[in-house]
Amino acid sequence: MGCPSMTAPLPRDVARHLPRAMIRLRARLRTESAPGSMRWTWSQLTILSRIAKEGPTTVSALAVSEHVRHQSMAETVAALRQGGLVAAKPDPTDGRKTLVSATSAGRKLISTITPVREAWLEAAIEQNLTPAERRTLLKAADIMERLADC
Repeated sequence: MGCPSMTAPLPRDVARHLPRAMIRLRARLRTESAPGSMRWTWSQLTILSRIAKEGPTTVSALAVSEHVRHQSMAETVAALRQGGLVAAKPDPTDGRKTLVSATSAGRKLISTITPVREAWLEAAIEQNLTPAERRTLLKAADIMERLADC
């Protein structure tokens, strides 16, 4: 039998370990990047960030891209809309559709949270990871993006 570090991990072992690691990192990022008085959930901020970055979109397109039910996305967008962070208007090319876009308040909120989160993560990576680990983590992030889209 070969050295355990030389054998490929079983898919089930990766599938068990990866979600735990993602949940822990997500919780830490939430703690480090959001003020204690923040009323928005991580999911709402993620959607707001996507809308702000990618521009006007439909609730259906958001649901597909985030792999959630249309109803769940509609609730998330409704909360953001009620909070004045997104606005909705008819699609000029298809009146049956409604486009959702970030308001100036929504863009301002995202612009304050993202740099704080990225600064904490950058410092943690710089202080705790070797250059080889950084390359591995970057490759893992690309792989995770690919998994999210399959």
